[in-house]
Amino acid sequence: MAAPFMENLSEYLGSPEPAVRLILSILLGYPFALVYRWYFFHQSATFIHLFHTLTGLALATFNFAGTQVFHSFLCIIIQFLLLRLMGRTVTCVLSSFIFQMIYLLMGYYYTATDEYDIKWTMPHCVLTLKLIGLSLDYYDGGKEPSQLSKDQKSAALSSPPSLLEVFGFSYFYGGFLVGPQFTLRNYQKLVSREMTDNPGQPSNSVFPAMKRFCLGMIFLAIFTIGGRHYTDSYYLTDEFEAQPFWYKCVYTLLWVKINLYKYISCWLIMEGVCILTGLGYNGINEKGEHQWDACANVRVWLFETTPLFTGTINSFNINTNSWVACHVFKRLKFLGNKLLSQMFTLLFLAIWHGLHSGYLICFSMEFLIVNVEKQTQALVRDSPVLTSIAQGPLYPLLYVLQQTIHWLFMGYSLVPFCLFTYDKWLKVYYSAYFCGHIFFLTALVILPYLRKVFVPRKRGSDKKED
Repeated sequence: MAAPFMENLSEYLGSPEPAVRLILSILLGYPFALVYRWYFFHQSATFIHLFHTLTGLALATFNFAGTQVFHSFLCIIIQFLLLRLMGRTVTCVLSSFIFQMIYLLMGYYYTATDEYDIKWTMPHCVLTLKLIGLSLDYYDGGKEPSQLSKDQKSAALSSPPSLLEVFGFSYFYGGFLVGPQFTLRNYQKLVSREMTDNPGQPSNSVFPAMKRFCLGMIFLAIFTIGGRHYTDSYYLTDEFEAQPFWYKCVYTLLWVKINLYKYISCWLIMEGVCILTGLGYNGINEKGEHQWDACANVRVWLFETTPLFTGTINSFNINTNSWVACHVFKRLKFLGNKLLSQMFTLLFLAIWHGLHSGYLICFSMEFLIVNVEKQTQALVRDSPVLTSIAQGPLYPLLYVLQQTIHWLFMGYSLVPFCLFTYDKWLKVYYSAYFCGHIFFLTALVILPYLRKVFVPRKRGSDKKED
């Protein structure tokens, strides 16, 4: 009965059935959160873990075949055994990383197609980071506090988690399918009734949760309407190839904005679920106001207004970026080179997303663009002439120009991410004359010369030292 209903519903909405199931599953988080608030908030930890585990498994079964749910179940069991058998050791961390990543990559290898498919590997990539992070947080719990950063201290585990606790943490309906990432320590605070602005009672978070829900639905509506006119597949048509260069640029600029709303809408709606349970509680700010952004995966205002690539990165998929910064980038400091650490971090992100060449191209473009942008910002900051121009009456015009360049090349970078295989993204790049690569590689060559022209030399800088 359920299968024909879902088929009819997806046909009525004009969306693939897996996408409809995913959206319904995200929305089901709200009634689950209400049940938790009304009936489980004051229950023992055991009942809460069971509730979160069973509801998460129900969502997994609704979206994927029962045999596919087995993958997450197996990885959680093995991760628990690694923690218990190997303890707080580097061996445990490395074993967890190697096993979880290889399992995920094997899943990609056996299930990947040339299209974007919603399958068991989608929530499993979220779970992979959770379980690797769990091993690192447990390892950090055995260190002296003075050896840990602020983030590591807040996430470190002082005692080994129980199996049921790991299941509840992994299958929690507020993050299992599409994120956000959160630590087991925060999940423990939720279960122990610490994540609330109303001590001992469910948080006063209904209104903040509904704000994120409504905002998410607005973005979902924009994507649903606009996505029909700006599709990934149009890039591969003869019609697109025959269009003039300016048209391709405008299409790419609009396409990327609308395409990213697909992710933003899901994250905002799911953030509302986390806020409703209390997991989104983030303490009190300096103004004495309660904050609900602990599970925020997107900063909407910054995303819409920043003219910088780094601004978009900092406002998009926040919790995953924070996870990678804390567990990959900062732990690579032994390399002694930030640029090298950044390169390996982006390589990890590309592989974590999948085995298609498009991911490598996308993140290599991010590496190139971010470094060009940082050099450009340093040039403007150090040059009195360029600073006066940037802060003068021409600023509105420069802002519009910067936003245009920003979103045009953001779209240029995301083309391979969405088209996956080299024959597809190469065709699009060829039709666009590889303009993004030429633009930023040329910028890398020119910027040092511009610095010599616009940045005044310090007195004595050209004198040889004795």
